[in-house]
Amino acid sequence: MAVTLRTNGNIQQQLARTRKGSNRRKRVVAKLGAVMARVRQRRQDFNAQTAAVLVSRYGTVVLEDLKTRNMTSSASGTVETPGGRVRQKAGLNRAILDKGWHGLEIALTGAARYTGTQIVKVNPAYTSQTCAACEHVNPKSRESQAVFRCTACGLVAHADVNAAINIKNAGGQSVSGRGDLAVGRSAKRQPPIGRSRPPAGIPRL
Repeated sequence: MAVTLRTNGNIQQQLARTRKGSNRRKRVVAKLGAVMARVRQRRQDFNAQTAAVLVSRYGTVVLEDLKTRNMTSSASGTVETPGGRVRQKAGLNRAILDKGWHGLEIALTGAARYTGTQIVKVNPAYTSQTCAACEHVNPKSRESQAVFRCTACGLVAHADVNAAINIKNAGGQSVSGRGDLAVGRSAKRQPPIGRSRPPAGIPRL
């Protein structure tokens, strides 16, 4: 992926040096389209493989109910009320979209149909500000992007790990389609009779 991204950057530089409407620009645009197609294919493959592993191991998978469209809205504003830090926000938007979060959710939902795994989405509000040990909520506990230090009980943990525990707890112990409480790995069950085969990219489990 790193090689592809570097190639993409080089082609974008070539595109910036071409004249609009020229034949050279058309060739560069076609080349850029081919590279981006490979990026999308790799992202889809990664999501499908990751989803297959998760649903084969767990009876319940808990996700943050993120509104990607709202998170990646432009900060440019309007002529009357222009936005601020537009370039930084644009970079953040590209980073979010490049991760393919929604694609992973779709892959998980599709793969879960064949294993009975339950996909649970929870509200992400305050999960990064809540202590996973004592449940105290304080934005000051999020000491930095990486460090969580509870202002009440003193727990110190990686901020993402602390938030992930809160998200898992918010998902509860939901009963999966296999009839267990997702405590251990359930026995496989076959897809119901008449169910179509798994879509391409998702191996049969």
